[in-house]
Amino acid sequence: MATEDKWKANLAKVAFMKQFPGLLGSWEALKGKTIESVIPLKSRQGAVAIICSDGTFTVAPPMAAEPYELGETLTAGRSFLEVKHAHAYQEYDRLAKKDKDALRQARLEKIIGAIENNLEQIPELKERLKALVKEWP
Repeated sequence: MATEDKWKANLAKVAFMKQFPGLLGSWEALKGKTIESVIPLKSRQGAVAIICSDGTFTVAPPMAAEPYELGETLTAGRSFLEVKHAHAYQEYDRLAKKDKDALRQARLEKIIGAIENNLEQIPELKERLKALVKEWP
């Protein structure tokens, strides 16, 4: 019985914590709030409690965003951030273009390599490529 009582007590505690007054349920709810304190949590490396001056709070995961998340953030937040970080956005745009161009070149080389490596094994490939090129405007 003690184990079951412990389990029920823990369930009740967790249910109460999830409904605790001031707990913010979304990141959007932080908009316009003033952060009063950021407290590191011992339970998870990099996690913090964010306490707002109006008594609301939330828990944030470690700041170890994946590159795709950072890229999306920089794109989504550009209208807010570029005003304050114009030079950084210029450099980001330069690097993003360089990455896009490198991806394009890598794809091109992969396609050309596949064609070259298969010409002998697939004799009709050459004729199919010629026909394809003739279809282009």
